[in-house]
Amino acid sequence: MEGAPVLVVAVIGIVAATRLAPKVGIAGPLLLVVLGVLASFVPGAPTLHVEPELILAGVLPPLLYSSAVSMPGMDFRRDFGAIGGLSVVLVVLSAVVLGWFFAWALDIRVAWGIALGAVVSPTDAVATSITKRLGVSSRLVTVLEGESLLNDASALVLLRSAIAATAVTVSLWSVLGQFVYAVVVAAVIGAVVGVLNLRVRSALPDAAASTAVSFVAPFVAFLPAERLQASGLVAAVVAGLVTGQGAPRFLRPQDRLAEESNWRTIELLLEGAVFLVMGYELQQLVAAARDDDGTALPAVGLGIAAIALTLAVRALYVSPLVWWLSKQAAASDRMKARYAQVTQTLADDESEGPRIERRRARWTQRVTRGLADIDYLVAKPLGAREGTVLVWAGMRGAVTLAAAQTLPEDTPRRSLLILIAFVVAAGSLLLQGGTLPWVVRTLGVGSSGASDDDPERAELLQTLSQAAVGLLDDPTLVRRDGSRYDQRLLDGMKSVSLRRAADFAADEPRSITDQLLELQLAVIDAQREALLQARSDGTFSSAALSSALAILDADQISAELKGGPTTTSED
Repeated sequence: MEGAPVLVVAVIGIVAATRLAPKVGIAGPLLLVVLGVLASFVPGAPTLHVEPELILAGVLPPLLYSSAVSMPGMDFRRDFGAIGGLSVVLVVLSAVVLGWFFAWALDIRVAWGIALGAVVSPTDAVATSITKRLGVSSRLVTVLEGESLLNDASALVLLRSAIAATAVTVSLWSVLGQFVYAVVVAAVIGAVVGVLNLRVRSALPDAAASTAVSFVAPFVAFLPAERLQASGLVAAVVAGLVTGQGAPRFLRPQDRLAEESNWRTIELLLEGAVFLVMGYELQQLVAAARDDDGTALPAVGLGIAAIALTLAVRALYVSPLVWWLSKQAAASDRMKARYAQVTQTLADDESEGPRIERRRARWTQRVTRGLADIDYLVAKPLGAREGTVLVWAGMRGAVTLAAAQTLPEDTPRRSLLILIAFVVAAGSLLLQGGTLPWVVRTLGVGSSGASDDDPERAELLQTLSQAAVGLLDDPTLVRRDGSRYDQRLLDGMKSVSLRRAADFAADEPRSITDQLLELQLAVIDAQREALLQARSDGTFSSAALSSALAILDADQISAELKGGPTTTSED
């Protein structure tokens, strides 16, 4: 029980910092780092040593899983090329450039330099949470989050290869093969765990039990992947992506609402703990570096130089990336013409038969999705201003510090290397995180929310209305017991609204009330299916779809609280 007071104080500090940060105009993670540093100087403060495996295997999997669950899969797919390049190519470039710099500055082997370069190369999913609160483009947030979710695997595989290269010769092809193996195996395991997660939870009648299963899902993905020498973090991310995409279809609204609320609490505590620990360990890292090298001052200068180098390499990579993305948007007219040609070809094809119809349906969906993707790229461009934010928002954090502490004990000047990694992580948070709001305001890339008369909102409401009318007009529509619905109820729901139908049913016999509740749930199911089809086609923004799904969830919960279709007219 010796750690209980520390744990209590830490939770109170996290909650207080979360509440205080908006009032003082400082990002929460930055304030927590400062609080951690101050706490380490309190007389009698205990020495704290957090095993790096606790962060890599105990903290990061649930955090990455939670971020992946809430990530719009549609937007992730649209920018997967940019995300993949930032997650792999940029990490490798940064690690190699920094590796040569560290080897020269510290007089160590290039392999050890690249190992440290791999440590400080990946951006951090926790650190990029600062960006989400600034109102920047949702597309920019998706790219940053996607990068931070996947680049950990690149960095850790590169770190393992660099450490192995200090003992034996490692070829480029072996590193590439190891990386491909780590990602592919992890993706397969993560996809399987994601599907099982949805299937198991859909069979559980209790929201608390469903949420409990979600707590272990990231570890169920992480552990076997690591045992097979694959990337456990990628497995956790893929499991989260699969779960997030399938949740509206397989899980009840109560399950998803409980999961979201509980995971927000877990994110708050884990993220806060990571940054508190970062600040708290500073004094110990400085002392260790002094014992080994006699001074800790070189770490400060080298850390600042490393931050400058990472920003320079990132800017050199992002510039052509933004140009390429702009060219994609500029080619929208040409791509639309191609899709129009495909559409015309489909219309002119008079062939018949089940196989032809399936083929026509697949191509129609591809055209619809392709046109929606083009509209998305045009509506949410990533130009020079967004590219500047993309560069400046690439902060380091928990992954850098945890990975640095996994360096072998026989690493030359190990304490100094770990301290350099800390300076890079904390320095990027303070420098980039502290000035990012100013950068966003100066560039004018903050987004404004959609207004109530947004044309997309009207079109989405029309889609929901059509789904409801389509169900109510279905001549085969019957109740669960096979009986027909009261025609007055059907007419009332079609011509007026669900609320008017509810008013009508209030004065009718119990059987009509039961029919209304059952019919309400059937309409909500039909509308949700229409939204999921729209999500698959990409015809609406992720924000609009999420908002509409939340409204349907609230309507379903409200209907079920009134009793739901638990009785039939025969009762």
